[in-house]
Amino acid sequence: MAPEAVHQAYRFALDPTPRQQAALASAVGGARFAHNWGLALVKQRLDARAGGQQVEVPWTLPALRREWNRAKPQVAPWWAANSKEAYSSGLDGLARALKNFTDSRHGRRKGRRVGFPRFKRRGRRDACRFTTGPIRVCSDRKHVQLPRIGVVKTHESTRKLARHVERGTGRILAATITRVAGRWYVAFTCELTRQLPSSNGHAGTVGVDVGIRHLAVLSTGEQVPNPRPLERAQRKRRRLQRQWHRRERQRIASGRTHPGRRQQQTRRRIAAVEARAASVRRDGLHKLTSRLVAEHGTVVVERLNVAGMLRNRHLARAVGDAGFAQLRRLLGYKATWRGARLVQADPFYPSSKTCSACGAARATLRLGERTFRCDDDGCGLVLDRDLNAARNLARLVVGLEATESQHLKVPAVAGSGAEARNARGVDVRPGLVGRTATNREAGTGCCPGQTGTVGAQASAARTTGTR
Repeated sequence: MAPEAVHQAYRFALDPTPRQQAALASAVGGARFAHNWGLALVKQRLDARAGGQQVEVPWTLPALRREWNRAKPQVAPWWAANSKEAYSSGLDGLARALKNFTDSRHGRRKGRRVGFPRFKRRGRRDACRFTTGPIRVCSDRKHVQLPRIGVVKTHESTRKLARHVERGTGRILAATITRVAGRWYVAFTCELTRQLPSSNGHAGTVGVDVGIRHLAVLSTGEQVPNPRPLERAQRKRRRLQRQWHRRERQRIASGRTHPGRRQQQTRRRIAAVEARAASVRRDGLHKLTSRLVAEHGTVVVERLNVAGMLRNRHLARAVGDAGFAQLRRLLGYKATWRGARLVQADPFYPSSKTCSACGAARATLRLGERTFRCDDDGCGLVLDRDLNAARNLARLVVGLEATESQHLKVPAVAGSGAEARNARGVDVRPGLVGRTATNREAGTGCCPGQTGTVGAQASAARTTGTR
């Protein structure tokens, strides 16, 4: 087990004093102001260039910084109240957004097209990133130090990060403060030296079929319940949203320009409900993924097109509430950290339509059919649809290993970890070679032959992660 450097994030809740809350709010406000000022300058220069003037458009972070340093005494005479990193953070976000927009237009960025950057408003992703200055966790493991803000008490112990720093196996690279539903958090991006094991000591394989009724159904027969945090909070959330819209109509009718105290209070309560739902979802996904990579040597999941599923207005909220993409991302780096192997099946692999007993495939299987029944010419198996899919995913690794040993083409799956291989070839069912286009799984991807992982796991483990 050779030690390797990985990037990991540690997130802590803060308990700032009222004066520190004002300083934190000033820092994120400065980042937002710099972003909006830079965006307005870029638009102004673009309009001038469209009018025939020869002007320079600041499109990169160095160019935006130069313009800001020249103009800040006039546009922001209060700039010295915050760290220079606050304004640099806002300009850096703008530069990244402009680059993403350019790359998307010229085909250098995958996925849906990215629009032109928009102005930020208060309360929508309030964040600020510090990369220089006094950034550390205090030795008492109850406080952190941030530039220009000072020593701030944390709501929880920082011992997990402090141990790495004290042993010399960890180095803090940056700190990002965020405000979520009125609460302040700090996330430290660190470079850690980890011992990445080649195996976790388990030889078993588990297939994981994610869904909405159950968060995950394992090939062992276990059904992991879906907490549905947002769905459980919908009744309270709807009531608060109706209250907010009622007060918004009253504000417009009375001619007031700004929301009143009660309307702002309602907005904060809505944000608190949604933040709690996100926390419950994140906690459940972390517990499930940590248990999977700790108890099984190989984990097999489907590589679903979650972005396409979210475009279905009937399923979008339920799919987003389950967090399919987040589960696969967490498995990506945790499998490498724990020595497990992650295998991702091709989006068109017919895990639900294939019989896990005899390998026969059904031509169609409606979404409403929750029980899989093998055709008359098959073995007559009757099994829960999700359990049948999970067993097929588990058998996929057995078929993959057997095919690899014979140096034949392998199924369209992508492995990861220390044994990572990107396999390309025809689609193969467990126990049955060859299939027709009519037997493909309901479309969850664009091209049946494409393979990939969640950011190539070996590198994903070196980028970022939590817990």
